[in-house]
Amino acid sequence: MPASIILSRLSLSTPDGRSLLSDIDLTFGAERTGLVGRNGIGKTTLLASISREHIPPSGRVVVNGTVGLLRQDAQLLAGATVVDLFGARRALKLLRRAERGDASAEEVADVDWTLETRLAAVLDRVGFDVAPDTELDSLSGGQVTRVRLAALLFAEPDFLLLDEPTNNLDRDGRNAVIDLLAAWRGGAIVVSHDRGLLETMDAIVELTSLGATRYGGNWSAYRDQKAIELAAVRHDLAHAEKHLFEIDGRAQGVAERKARKDSGGKKKRAKGDIPRILAGARKDRSEDSGGKNAQITERRRAEALDAVNTACRRIEILQPLSVKLPSTHLPAGRELVWLDRVSAGYQPERPVLRDLSLTIVGPERVALVGPNGSGKTTLLKLIAGEMRPLSGTVRVRPDFAMFDQKVSLLDPAISILDNFERLNPKAGANECHAALARFMFRADAALQIVGSLSGGQLFRAGLACVLGGSMPPSLLILDEPTNHLDLESIETIEAGLRAYDGALLVVSHDEPFLQAIGVTRRLDLAIPGGLFDPTEQ
Repeated sequence: MPASIILSRLSLSTPDGRSLLSDIDLTFGAERTGLVGRNGIGKTTLLASISREHIPPSGRVVVNGTVGLLRQDAQLLAGATVVDLFGARRALKLLRRAERGDASAEEVADVDWTLETRLAAVLDRVGFDVAPDTELDSLSGGQVTRVRLAALLFAEPDFLLLDEPTNNLDRDGRNAVIDLLAAWRGGAIVVSHDRGLLETMDAIVELTSLGATRYGGNWSAYRDQKAIELAAVRHDLAHAEKHLFEIDGRAQGVAERKARKDSGGKKKRAKGDIPRILAGARKDRSEDSGGKNAQITERRRAEALDAVNTACRRIEILQPLSVKLPSTHLPAGRELVWLDRVSAGYQPERPVLRDLSLTIVGPERVALVGPNGSGKTTLLKLIAGEMRPLSGTVRVRPDFAMFDQKVSLLDPAISILDNFERLNPKAGANECHAALARFMFRADAALQIVGSLSGGQLFRAGLACVLGGSMPPSLLILDEPTNHLDLESIETIEAGLRAYDGALLVVSHDEPFLQAIGVTRRLDLAIPGGLFDPTEQ
């Protein structure tokens, strides 16, 4: 039987019992499927249900074949090595003893003489060369992700279940994952916000509050289909609103005609023109007819109103955000950042950055790129004044805002609204609420405590509080702003940054994000001296 995963009337819930999704029917075969949806909708829970790590409250999960799960937040044991992730520590020890001539005849019969070769081959498939006995604590997060992915391939499952496999990976790491999946001939379900990776998928499954929808094709095909759906739903909304207006208009007309007729009948009865029995019968028929008509009208109105509300919910899911922001009034020739022959690092004898020069003038949009460990975050801290250079000169205009991955510029103990007022003390109440509403924090949503927000909400709140005021800063410094965010949040951030007319200095491995925000220059820290490559787009 071909490998497959079948979900029938599946419902998902959080550990505390909060419902996520209900009545999901999906089938996965030997193809690569991207699983998308906002944070908290149930993507990770769905993978856990397929791998039997989570028992859904209702429905069936039928898996024909074997699965390998790459978790997003797997905990590593202290002292664990690369080979431990492959479950081959004892086999490797036996191989080494046999190579030294220390194994017994019975043990030699069990030796896997190809083990090291196969380990090296599968690590090469994820673009990483590392010794099997290397401790995981000595590796970066991205390197550990590559080893864990290699361990999945080593087990040769029928299905790969990958939860954000490119998080924390540099460009080479992302490309290695993309190449691996391009060559994969089994089934794969990939939870990701990486649009470069999603472009290589055979299908996209979107999870929303309305359920699960499958789209054939890659990310671009999915977006095209969503645009068609949005146009259709807007047409449906216009039709539903017109129908509701017509029902209300007819009901008003009927009510007015009935009122005139009833008024005429009352006058005739008052004059004695109609016998009392006949007048009473007419009154009863009128009331009975009026009651039935009112019931029919109310039912039709309820149906029309439901159609309007359904279309509005669909539009809210489909419609991309657009943002309008106050201007920074930043002139093209103003110097914002100037570094001259700067060296910086945490050990004077081993600088991370050496003899780096950089100038940002006017509303430039500069991306810092380079492999993990090349000094991108160090350079941001240097410009933000969070560390001092070992040598050289740093000069930065004071009106900038630094967004680290924790959005530390916000106070987690107070609400979004309170943070806005703290960062924009001259703003009035109406300005505060209007600014936050532009970033989808309307009414009570603006009262949420910052410490309770998801990653996407947190970054969006930071942008709202910094960019929504009457005088946005001239420079924004962003460190991996799309890590751990869902696609809806990323597109919201992109919309906000496109509307911002100041300068940007961004560390990101997310190429579609850099293109979406209009990066004009790049500084590749892998190039000696940190030379700009203005032709790389």
